[in-house]
Amino acid sequence: MIVLSTGSQPEKIGFRDLFKASYVRTSLKLGIALTVAGLIVIWLLKVFNVAASPLFADMGTFITNYGLAGIFLATILAGTIIPLGSPALVAFAAIFIDPIPLILIASIGFTIGMTINYALACKLGRPFVAKRMAPEHLDQITHAWSKWGLIIYVIFGLSIVLPVELLAFICGLLKTRISTFLLLSFIPRLIVFTLIVYFGKYLGIWIGM
Repeated sequence: MIVLSTGSQPEKIGFRDLFKASYVRTSLKLGIALTVAGLIVIWLLKVFNVAASPLFADMGTFITNYGLAGIFLATILAGTIIPLGSPALVAFAAIFIDPIPLILIASIGFTIGMTINYALACKLGRPFVAKRMAPEHLDQITHAWSKWGLIIYVIFGLSIVLPVELLAFICGLLKTRISTFLLLSFIPRLIVFTLIVYFGKYLGIWIGM
């Protein structure tokens, strides 16, 4: 346990308590809702044989020609705090784009986005970060960081719904070594986007692409 002083009464914070924070619960609920919606859309695509339509073919041509640039921009923005649903975009693009460049572009783009968060927090300090999350959540994370920081960051990085981009602010605020930050930002996202891309590939085969 870590003791966080919030006035006259100290509050004990355990590792699990960080996952009970409202911003984490909100991210989990949103992730579950989007997953259910995505599964429904996939089922509808299969039922109505959308893959055979000219519109879908035209969309595929567009994504093949311009998809990597779009994914790169989208994942940079998603690596900040702009929710763009990058996993869904990457999975859909995987139907049309070769997996290796797509995985690398998505992983690099998201890492760049988180590095922007890191740099802003490092440069502008606590007042800037405090505007992005509630003070009590910021206190919880900064106090827990000394014991579990990098473990928390990896766990969040390996998830498609937990807000790892917010933790990039904490890394910048606490001046985490940049080489460590980049390594632990890139590798978990590389794993995540690899799984997403090959899921998208098999999804494309299943719906008839």
